Amino acid sequence: MALLEIKNLCARVEEKEILKNFSLTINEGEIHAIMGPNGSGKSTLSNIIAGHPAYEVTSGEIYFKGLNVLEMTPDERANSGIFLAFQYPTELPGVGTALFLKTAMNAKLKFLGKPQLDAVTFMKKLKVRANALGITDEMLKRPVNVGFSGGEKKKMETFQMAFLEPDFCILDEMDSGLDIDALRVVSTGVNVMREPKRSFLIITHYQRLLDYIEPDYVHIMVDGRIVESGDKNLALKLEEKGYESYK
Repeated sequence: MALLEIKNLCARVEEKEILKNFSLTINEGEIHAIMGPNGSGKSTLSNIIAGHPAYEVTSGEIYFKGLNVLEMTPDERANSGIFLAFQYPTELPGVGTALFLKTAMNAKLKFLGKPQLDAVTFMKKLKVRANALGITDEMLKRPVNVGFSGGEKKKMETFQMAFLEPDFCILDEMDSGLDIDALRVVSTGVNVMREPKRSFLIITHYQRLLDYIEPDYVHIMVDGRIVESGDKNLALKLEEKGYESYK
């Protein structure tokens, strides 16, 4: 069953056309990887799905669980189950990580018409997820991403994703700048979350992340559209030959 459907999507930023009749269907339980050179539109795609206001959709459709995503606000998209892990996570000075996660989770539960978490239930859930990903108590006590290294910020993005349990997870170049240990944490966070109804879209320049997270499909994106699709072997071919043949 299709979880996300993108049909003939065209989008621009400041009058520059970025996405050009982009189409993609991601079914429940699938992991799709999009690879491409700088400027091909990968991050634009992730931001549009999440609802970033700087990007203008000029035509096309996006459906998530059969709902028209383009008619939803960013918070409605997030509460419905779309999660974007940023390439450059934002710092939130003065906002504690635990408070941030409790507020986000209870907002989602309220949106879905479900009971909100009390303090005890929240802390139990927080500890379980933190222990699984090696997130320390000291990290949880800090304001969101403040004073973290680049790798720690990516770990916290993965932790937030695991805690909020979205149905559709977008990883926008999460492997950028990561050392091998941080890369393993990010990969573990994805792999432990794999289940029949949850899907992932992994955006990356490099094949190395796909050594740890095995995708069902790999797509090559150039100049705002998908130019080739295949299985994990396509990523290996790309690592060997580069993007020159697609330009």
